[in-house]
Order: sequence, then C-alpha cells, then structure tokens
Amino acid sequence: WTVKDTVQAKDNITSVRLLRKEVLQDVSDAESCYLIRALLKFYLNTVFKNYLDEAADVRIRRSFSTLANNFFVIASKLQPSQEDEMFSISESARRRFLLFQRAFKQLDIQAAQTKAFGEVDILLTWME
Repeated sequence: WTVKDTVQAKDNITSVRLLRKEVLQDVSDAESCYLIRALLKFYLNTVFKNYLDEAADVRIRRSFSTLANNFFVIASKLQPSQEDEMFSISESARRRFLLFQRAFKQLDIQAAQTKAFGEVDILLTWME
C-alpha cells in the first residue's frame, strides 16, 4: 500500500472534496504563486503539524516527514510580489484558498486532516 492508499482508506467522507475545481481550476500563473503558498502553509501549520501521531499509527511517518519537509522548502522559496498591481491577483487567490479552508472547517477536525492529507496527490498534480 502506498501512503495515499493508506490515508484514503481512512477517509470515510467520500462526498466531500476540499481541493475541488472551484479552488484549482483556471488559476493564472501569477495567481498560482499566491495560492500554492497559502495551501502549502496551511498544510504545514494545520495538517502536517496535527497529523503526525496518526501518521505514526499507520506506519507512514517517514514518508509523511519527507513530504512535510518538501512542502516547507517549496513554501519558503515562493515569495509573491508585493507590487500594487498584484493586489487583485492575490485577492482572487485568497478567495480560492478561503473556499478550501471553509470546506476543511466544516468537517470534524480528525476527518478534515485525514481528507486533506488524502488529497495531497491532487495538490501535487495540480502544482505540476
């Protein structure tokens, strides 16, 4: 079993998707920098930080740590522009991120963390 299979097998809420098309579809290149950074920081501060014990329980801690470290490296290298004309782009990315965050908060915290970690493959595919 892969990490993805292990985590997704624990996801009992199949009717909800956090990284849905309204969040990830038709994102401009400029907007993607802001959105990726926001999503990676959220994953680092909310998902990885709180899912560590669960990862140890299902014996995926090493892969989990590697993934978290890679997210940290990518997030630290993304420095969105501070120019005024970028404001509308950053606002659009913020609205997309808030859709994701609202969906996360509507679930029980354990279920939300499992779902978010189970959707890492969607995030990585989209980031490519």
